[in-house]
Amino acid sequence: MAKSQSVEQKLVGLADLVVEAARKKQDPQIEIPVRALSNVRFNERKRIIEMGKATQARTFFNLGMAKKFMQTVLVGDALAELQRQDLTTSLREIYYRTKHTLKDSNENTFDSQDESDPIIEDLEVTLASLREELHVAAEGRGSIVGNIVLVDDGDAIDCTRAGKSGHTVPSICEEPDIRIKRCGADFVLLVEKATQFNRLSEDKFWKRHNCVLLTGNGQPPRGVRRLCRRIHDEWRKPIHVLVDNDPWGYYIYSVVKQGSINLAFESQRMAIPNVRFIGLSSFDPEKHGLPRNVGIKLNDKDISRAKELMGYDWFQKKEWQREIKHMLASGLKYELDALANKDFRYLTTDYLPRKLKDKDWLD
Repeated sequence: MAKSQSVEQKLVGLADLVVEAARKKQDPQIEIPVRALSNVRFNERKRIIEMGKATQARTFFNLGMAKKFMQTVLVGDALAELQRQDLTTSLREIYYRTKHTLKDSNENTFDSQDESDPIIEDLEVTLASLREELHVAAEGRGSIVGNIVLVDDGDAIDCTRAGKSGHTVPSICEEPDIRIKRCGADFVLLVEKATQFNRLSEDKFWKRHNCVLLTGNGQPPRGVRRLCRRIHDEWRKPIHVLVDNDPWGYYIYSVVKQGSINLAFESQRMAIPNVRFIGLSSFDPEKHGLPRNVGIKLNDKDISRAKELMGYDWFQKKEWQREIKHMLASGLKYELDALANKDFRYLTTDYLPRKLKDKDWLD
């Protein structure tokens, strides 16, 4: 368990910095990498987002930072405990493990999990250790079905026999826990919504078109993204992303393709630069005869988000500028569910087969 030992050493080293500062009667501080757009760059050659070197000092004697400093040390201590015991736990349990009321006060160390989760992400980038290496697992929030066999903790899972709802994708998709024993599919279709996943699975789309269906039920969690990346790398399978026609669908695609701004340090392991956008394009309502009344009017937040995306380096291709400008010009966004206006099975019998045949996608 050399990797676990090195993570434990990093956590102990973080505590040593605090102890040493206290010994010298200095203000303890921890340098936390800045997780924001200002500290990421788009690597044109690799076609992924990478984190820069900017950091922010989190100090104890600064009144505005004291609580967050204390929270960081508390979470670090809990993570070190996991390393020592060789245990894996959940984000939720970390929250409860570190929550208590400070002595002689009404002040809690944490008031909600929204406070503890970002601390874990801060420690990931600070220690250059992935959450999986810190022994923290998120709740499984994905499903897979199709022509692939996984070995999950020693048990072979034939995903052609996983039923309509599919096999649950675990939050940690690394070897040796998860192995890909066989993948006979021609491609992977990563579906944004469970609604469309269920339709495609029920209609046996994966069987007719020899593919693997995956969903993360919205923004795909890290386990789903990592499994996609492994299928792509280990079995050389193309990945198609099926999302709604709105700024949030565009962003989901970009996170799968280039990586996340918030966790850019993970891009080397997560991002899939060759992924294709086969989602509902802003030109598709006209191509497929969808009436305007099934579109949804763009609100101010949609418009602002779309313009923000147009400014990102990784959306500078003329095809993407044209795509987003057309959506803004139409004033409408469309959900994939709107295809049911044509027919309940239009997605599986007409829309996707035509997209695949014509190679009608964006990359």
